[in-house]
Amino acid sequence: MAALQQRLERFLHSPGPIGDLLAQLEARTGVQRLYLASGSVTFLGLYLMFGYGASLLCNVIGFVYPAYVSIKAIESNIKEDDTMWLTYWVVYGVFSIAEFFSDLFLYWFPFYYAGKCLFLVWCMAPVPWNGSQLIYHSVIRPFFLKHHQAVDNMMGDIGTRALDAASSVTREGVKASLNLAEYVEKVK
Repeated sequence: MAALQQRLERFLHSPGPIGDLLAQLEARTGVQRLYLASGSVTFLGLYLMFGYGASLLCNVIGFVYPAYVSIKAIESNIKEDDTMWLTYWVVYGVFSIAEFFSDLFLYWFPFYYAGKCLFLVWCMAPVPWNGSQLIYHSVIRPFFLKHHQAVDNMMGDIGTRALDAASSVTREGVKASLNLAEYVEKVK
C-alpha cells in the first residue's frame, strides 16, 4: 500500500496539467495535493453516480483531455504518442457506436456513468496495459484484419456509385440550364 501511495505522490508532483493545477491549488489553499486529488476524485465519483448531467460530465472527461494530448502528440516528433492516441480514438469511436445502439438497455443500470467514466479513464491511462491498447489488439485489430478487404471493396463500390450519381446530376443540371436559357431566349 505504501508503494502505491508513493507512486500516487510522484504522479501528483510530476509536471504536467494535473500536477501544475494541483500545485496552484496547494499554494492557494495550503491543503496537500493528495487530499485535493482524493477529494476531487471522491466528489467526481459521487457526482457521476447521483448528480444531474452525469452524461455530459462523463463525455467531457472522455473527450477533453484526450483531445488536448492528441493535439500535443500531433505537434511532437514522437511516433509512439500518435499511435497511442489514435488507438484511443478508434476504441472511443467503436465504444460510442456500440453505446448508441445499446443505450436503451445501458442507461437502466445503476451507476452506469460512473462505470463508463472509469472505462474511459482506463482507456486513456498512460500505462502499456491501458484499455484502448488491450481492446484494440485483442478485439478490433483481429476483426479489422479479417474483414478489411471486404470493407475496402464495398467502399470502392460506394465511391464509384457516388461519382456516377454526381456526374449524372451534373449532366442533368447542365441540360436543365441550357433548356432554361433556350426558353428565356424564345420568350424575348
